[in-house]
Amino acid sequence: MSDKTPSPDILNDLISAALKTGADAAEAVSAHRASLSVGVRNGALEDVEREEARDLGLRVFIGRRQATVSASDLSDATRARLVERAVAMAKLAPEDPYASLAPQDRLAAAPHADLDLYDPAERSAEALEATAAEAEAAALAVSGVSKSEGGHASWSASEWRLVTSHGFDGRHRGSAFSLGVGVIAEKDGAMERGGESRAVRHLSDLPDAASIGLKAGERAVARVGPRKIASITAPVIFENRVATQVLSPLLGAISGPSIARGSSFLKDKLNQSVLPTGVDLIDDPFRPRGLGSTPFDDEGVAVERREIIKDGVLTTWLLNTASAAQLGLQTTGHASRGLAGPSGVSTHNLHLAPGEGDLEALMAQAGTGLLITSMFGPSLNGNTGDWSAGVSGFWFENGQRAYPVSEVTVAGNLIDLYARLQRAGDLEFRGSFNSPSLLFDKVAIAGK
Repeated sequence: MSDKTPSPDILNDLISAALKTGADAAEAVSAHRASLSVGVRNGALEDVEREEARDLGLRVFIGRRQATVSASDLSDATRARLVERAVAMAKLAPEDPYASLAPQDRLAAAPHADLDLYDPAERSAEALEATAAEAEAAALAVSGVSKSEGGHASWSASEWRLVTSHGFDGRHRGSAFSLGVGVIAEKDGAMERGGESRAVRHLSDLPDAASIGLKAGERAVARVGPRKIASITAPVIFENRVATQVLSPLLGAISGPSIARGSSFLKDKLNQSVLPTGVDLIDDPFRPRGLGSTPFDDEGVAVERREIIKDGVLTTWLLNTASAAQLGLQTTGHASRGLAGPSGVSTHNLHLAPGEGDLEALMAQAGTGLLITSMFGPSLNGNTGDWSAGVSGFWFENGQRAYPVSEVTVAGNLIDLYARLQRAGDLEFRGSFNSPSLLFDKVAIAGK
């Protein structure tokens, strides 16, 4: 796809034109994305979506004033208007004391070793349809499955390039292949959903369609006939597929913008214990084929492997250039955005280091309690850490699954819950944020 990417001169030309028109500094971004997705239902083709997009973004600075513009038309006339509009807008913008390009001494000097993020294979619509249909058929073949919610397969490739007026010029590209299916199981008139999906950088890493379909069908059947349980305080286990959802509020609480606003339940916890002794939370942007891997952040800043939490202790905030300036610190290389413009903050490849034993061992350790396999509608008080979520899953007794449960809410204060976290050893790298199954010994459960 590189032959379709804007000429290497386009971004430099935009920067030069902006500086000549009155900007003190500027950055330009090009993004090219191609994708194809196919959906099937009951073996028949349901939808096909093809995307081919090329975009330009330009951010200019006049003193501490900034403005951002973007376009999908790459013609000379459009690029000229883009520059004129950006500079004119910046002259009228309010001053932002923290607006600037990333510090030059923090820029990535050279690309990291090949992260193997790009697979040149392209899948045809016919191949995607056949794969999605195979996964759906495998799910429907599971005894107890009655209906399909559809199978979906997709392929995409993207390339992103950033050029700045203070010397940075970097690009990275990646590919993604995904496959998923959802079905409904039915028993005595009661219906439950189940599904499975995977996404990978290289086609060869994608699990086969039959195994994905089988897992989706088995999940749906296992959930049929859920019971309601009485309100109780008991051990709760979050299965590894959903465990990151109870950890994700931690990331928002340590993001630079939240800390700068003072709206974080962890704002006073830097260099203090937030997880049990021995627990590490690791951000690794250099994991080969990782869905969150990158050679530099979205401001061009060098990235590095970081133990965000080491031995239970919070070691850093997640900072972009603006939040770092506001806090009097240095950016940590966690800027995130689409095209040029003020960035947000996000991690790269994050994982909670595993403990020991599998999920069954964790259930045996807990004895009796609730195993959560799906969550919805989480609610968080960002200032206090009070948290709740609707969940479904399985009640287990004597370390064994007893019956499925639904219409349950779990709640607690995350500071207290995180301090009592216990880990299984079943870490799987399925996405850009991964965790083993997690046990919390006492959680308030609201049932019937």
